[in-house]
Amino acid sequence: MLKVGILISGRGSNMQALIEAAAGGRAPAEIALVLSNRPDAGGLAAAEAAGIATAVIRHGDFDSRETFDEALHARLIEAGVELVCLAGFMRLLSAGFVNKWHNRLINIHPSLLPAFKGLDVHERAIEAGVRITGCTVHYVRAEMDTGPIIAQAAVPILADDTGNTLAARILAQEHVIYPLALRLIAEGRVRVVNERVLVNGTTADPGVLVSPAVD
Repeated sequence: MLKVGILISGRGSNMQALIEAAAGGRAPAEIALVLSNRPDAGGLAAAEAAGIATAVIRHGDFDSRETFDEALHARLIEAGVELVCLAGFMRLLSAGFVNKWHNRLINIHPSLLPAFKGLDVHERAIEAGVRITGCTVHYVRAEMDTGPIIAQAAVPILADDTGNTLAARILAQEHVIYPLALRLIAEGRVRVVNERVLVNGTTADPGVLVSPAVD
């Protein structure tokens, strides 16, 4: 069983999807620790209710991002974590931390990377007039929202979408592809070759998503 640590800063809806996948046997993984930089993060109570160890390391208690990240690293190692999943963790991680967890640190982002990196992605996608957006699970690299892509889901943008309505539909797909990515990694089916992810034993759906659909 792959030992997983999840970093959160808020309610942890993607954390909950990972917990359910592991507990339900849909991924050969054990959630060994849920760690937050905020003591009021709602996801901590949900993790504790599921019988998962939790910890809080307040970023404000440290003089620098590097010393904070060193404390994160030490706590993850203490818990025996082998893979770190970012699930709404609202802190930029230092290059030193990212390098220590090279190809063992993954994130989910609510766009089809490399498009729309950063924040306010749903509003920016609508303003740009794109027809299709989605979400991406990727390995983390030192530069924000970059790294080899593990899984993606495409979501069409509707004519009356707001940032909130689009975010809700994308979030539903995040809860699908994050557990999928965890499963593939835990089963040893993922390789990174020349900064591109190759997955053993899978096939792509040959269908094409077209937006708008016309009768």
